[in-house]
Amino acid sequence: MTSKMKWAAAGAVAAALTAGLFYALLSPARPVLHFYTWADYIKPELVERFEREHGCRIVLDTFDSNETMYAKIKAGASGYDLLTPTSYMVKLMNDQGLLQPIRRDLVPNLKHVDPEFLAVTIDRTMSHSVPYLLGNAGIAYRKDRVEKFEPSWTVFDRADLKGRMTMLNDMRETLGAGLKTLGYSLNSRDERQIREARDVVIRWKRNLATFENEAYKSGIASGEFLVVHGYGGDMLQVQRENPNVLFVLPKEGYVICCDDLVILKDAPQAALAHAFINFLHDPQVAAENSVFTRYRCPNAAAYPLLPEDLRNDPILFPPKDLWARGEIILDLGADNAKYVKAWDEVKAAR
Repeated sequence: MTSKMKWAAAGAVAAALTAGLFYALLSPARPVLHFYTWADYIKPELVERFEREHGCRIVLDTFDSNETMYAKIKAGASGYDLLTPTSYMVKLMNDQGLLQPIRRDLVPNLKHVDPEFLAVTIDRTMSHSVPYLLGNAGIAYRKDRVEKFEPSWTVFDRADLKGRMTMLNDMRETLGAGLKTLGYSLNSRDERQIREARDVVIRWKRNLATFENEAYKSGIASGEFLVVHGYGGDMLQVQRENPNVLFVLPKEGYVICCDDLVILKDAPQAALAHAFINFLHDPQVAAENSVFTRYRCPNAAAYPLLPEDLRNDPILFPPKDLWARGEIILDLGADNAKYVKAWDEVKAAR
């Protein structure tokens, strides 16, 4: 869900990987944990600390969308231990028998997971997943370049910003924005509502530079893009480097997204994966990782350890009225096909 921005994190990550290779040459027999996650989604120093404490190596591989990750696993990619899919994808993977149960006796730090968040998530008993980082999807804009901005998805109708805006290359996120604009649930199963949302997004597409999931961060920082659809943690980090970037949650509603820690059914290092989950939910580690990533770890014991500016940030900790306008994306089973069809039509539209 640091400077999480790639250009700032690249040196640290490269150093961590170089160190990992060096240690591997010295200790080739050390166990290796294969961690498949989003880019720049964990503080490198925490990876190094876990490696030292557990006499192991962690190999990071990254994906840029849940669908990319899922397709790779379904195609037979083997050797991964721990993944961080978003909750709706976790349900799908668990329903298909791809995940193993979480052994609570190996993860005593689960006692720190925020019960208020568990009350609204999908796997409320943490039977096969553990919340990792919590964020939201909304809109960022350049306050020094965009006049008369309103916190609404309808900003993508603005012809005066044509070619200077981007939206996520994500079927459920972007069609979800269209659904919320129309007053519908982003988990609608109604084919007519989904078609209406498709038409809204096609209309927006005419004003967009592109659909994409990574370059929007550097693009809005540099001024190449003036309005972007993206994730709050990313934008809080960009804002730290460029205070002209502001992030808002649209008044029509938005996506609450939680990425979960899951262990693949055939994980070679299941015990080590459990140990890493426990490590990440140590309150001090969880707080340190939140400061780095600018995403909230739903660990109640970590909250008092956060700097005051993060504890009071309305993006990380939305007030109740704002929280109530968010929705978690759900796996819709057979109705997912309606979204696939609508998204294919959006991508094909001119």
